Amino acid sequence: MEFAFKQLDHVQLAAPKGCEEDARAFYGNLLGFTEIEKPPVLKKKGGAWFQNGTIQLHIGVEDPFLPAKKAHPAFEIENLDGLKAHLKENGVDVIEDDNLPGANRFYAADPFGNRLEFLEWVK
Repeated sequence: MEFAFKQLDHVQLAAPKGCEEDARAFYGNLLGFTEIEKPPVLKKKGGAWFQNGTIQLHIGVEDPFLPAKKAHPAFEIENLDGLKAHLKENGVDVIEDDNLPGANRFYAADPFGNRLEFLEWVK
C-alpha cells in the first residue's frame, strides 16, 4: 500500500441545535476538556470543539438529531474509579460493564444521550 494511517485525528458526536452551553458544561467543566476555536467557516454551523491532551472531540449540530446509543468513543482513563465517583457526584448515571477481558470499564451518556465508554486497562 502507498498510504499509512498515522493516528485518529478527532471524534465527532452529534447534538441538537442550541447544544453549546450544555456541551461546555459537560465536556469542559465536568470532564476537563478545553474548548478550542472552530474555524470561522465551521463556527457558523454551531456546536463546539474540545481537546484534552491528544484527544480532540467535536460536537456537531445535527437536525433532526438522534443520539448515538450504540456507536461511541472509548476514552482510556487513568484512575477510572476517580472518574466514576466524580460523574456520580455530579448526577451522571454510569452503567457498569465487565465484558471486556483485561479492562475495567463503564458507560455513561452525555447530556444529549450519546453513549460514551470509559476504560482502564488492568496491568
